[in-house]
Amino acid sequence: MSDAVTRPQPYDAQVDATGLNCPLPLLKAKLELNRLASGAVLKVIATDAGSQRDFRTFARLAGHTLEHEEAEGGVYQYWLRKA
Repeated sequence: MSDAVTRPQPYDAQVDATGLNCPLPLLKAKLELNRLASGAVLKVIATDAGSQRDFRTFARLAGHTLEHEEAEGGVYQYWLRKA
């Protein structure tokens, strides 16, 4: 990528899990995903460094797609497409 600035990814719903520690960001995301239709994208914002491993593993095991992830200044953002 030659662009230093990434384009915002579109999403259908958002969960703000900043300040929460594992496993709360994942639990909040799972609850929100349950409300969404298949194919919808959920954006999650977290500050727990362990969330990177958690969301990658969760997406793989649950069959969801981790469309995009960003980490900057201790803030982690994930775009999950519901299976």
